[in-house]
Amino acid sequence: MRKLILDVDTGIDDALAIAYAAASPEIEFLGVTTTYGMAPVDCSVRNTLLVLEHLKCDVPVFRGAEAPLVRTRQYSGTFHGTDGLGNTAVREPERAAADMHAVDFIIAQAREHGRELTLVTTAPLTNLALAVRKAPDIVGRIGRVVTMGGAVATPGNASKFAEANIIIDPHAADLVFASELPITLVGLDVTRKMLLRQEEVERWREMNTPCSLLFAEFTEFYMQAYRKYHPYLKGCALHDPLAVGVAVHPELVHTIPMHIKVDLEEDALGRTTEDLHRESPDKPNTRVCMTVDAERFVSRFLSRVDQAFSR
Repeated sequence: MRKLILDVDTGIDDALAIAYAAASPEIEFLGVTTTYGMAPVDCSVRNTLLVLEHLKCDVPVFRGAEAPLVRTRQYSGTFHGTDGLGNTAVREPERAAADMHAVDFIIAQAREHGRELTLVTTAPLTNLALAVRKAPDIVGRIGRVVTMGGAVATPGNASKFAEANIIIDPHAADLVFASELPITLVGLDVTRKMLLRQEEVERWREMNTPCSLLFAEFTEFYMQAYRKYHPYLKGCALHDPLAVGVAVHPELVHTIPMHIKVDLEEDALGRTTEDLHRESPDKPNTRVCMTVDAERFVSRFLSRVDQAFSR
């Protein structure tokens, strides 16, 4: 059983990732750390608590970074709504976030569990960057970091070159990739191949449970954005759930070892590329996912979330 922390900016596909993790028996779900990204951090905390409440999952939630290390960030709400959940988060959750800061929780769990710990990030990498800055010793302790982010051999989705999680805080991402953390990069190279179809959202409505109805409502918002901006896909991408899937079932993907760097120049800000001038070029710390068994993943994801919605 994998001891797992999920670092999120909940976000519609983050919510789907949380559901997948909560329903996976292979996971010992230690906690959820939150940050800004698709919405301000207060929304991320509230959304995470509401989603877990509907899933009947009582893992602790920790409030994290409020802003990028260097840049400022504006929230468009185009794909996730102004609240991060398709404008469906209309009430406050019944419980509150834990008192400990997300960065301190990551550090404490890395020191306690060491190589047994997997950290899955589906948000800007600010929390992890701050943890590495505060406690550099965790770099050699964490067993695995699975990061949804980047676009190595495919165009970006937030700019010509950059993926959203990376460009929101490129300096944090650059710090993380420059470390010796054992990273698996689950980027747009593979996540664009993970599609949720409209008929599945309709099926969730037909399940008619409080959880399935909430997920159907906010996923429909996401689906409508995809129909407007990416109509050729005939569905919405399961970016963040795939990161959880790869953490649990690494055989789903084929990876290539690389040293990844993040461009900080304005004309290519947030681009994830191979650093050919890195020291120790023979020991790359990042495994970049390049191909994926999409059919197998989507089938497993749908099976698990069906279980979660039926509780």
